[in-house]
Amino acid sequence: MTRILFLPGAGASPDFWKPVGSRLPAEWPKHYFGWPGLGNQPHDPSIASLDDLVGLVAGHMDEPVDLVAQSMGGVIATRLALELPARVRRLVLTVTSGGVDMAGLGASDWREAYRKSFPAAAAWITVPQASPNLPIERINAPTLLIWGDADPISPVAVGQHLEARLPTARLHVVPGGDHELAQTHAEPVAALIAEHLG
Repeated sequence: MTRILFLPGAGASPDFWKPVGSRLPAEWPKHYFGWPGLGNQPHDPSIASLDDLVGLVAGHMDEPVDLVAQSMGGVIATRLALELPARVRRLVLTVTSGGVDMAGLGASDWREAYRKSFPAAAAWITVPQASPNLPIERINAPTLLIWGDADPISPVAVGQHLEARLPTARLHVVPGGDHELAQTHAEPVAALIAEHLG
């Protein structure tokens, strides 16, 4: 049975995906990541960049896995699918950037609100930087894209852009879903993921 690695966004909590994971078959092996130093998670001096988080997840990929990722976690997932294609069986990306120009697709800036919510989070997470331009057309892993139609941080236009560029992607839009749709709409999100990974 393929192990599922759940990757949160910059909120960083390993509990973020548990409402969805608890609705998936109990026999499916699951691992919930938290991001050291982000959100309210304890700091780890070895984690000081997105590259370090990519390495953290890669260390758990000694065999093919399924990656289920939200927001910033989707950037990590797409990078892993590009750097370790033989280790990624299937992808689920929710309300992410996936390495595309977010501002150009109408996304609002999340940094000020994030810093107010998580004042102790590592400084590097809110340093403005150009979105990585990843060659996502090279990703061959079957990919499910889940977006909400009420998300200003990652609007549906981003999901549509990714669907057009990823060779094996399909987009599902959840009515009323915002950036936390994996928690607020866990039931339909879990059903979509179960179908995709099953």
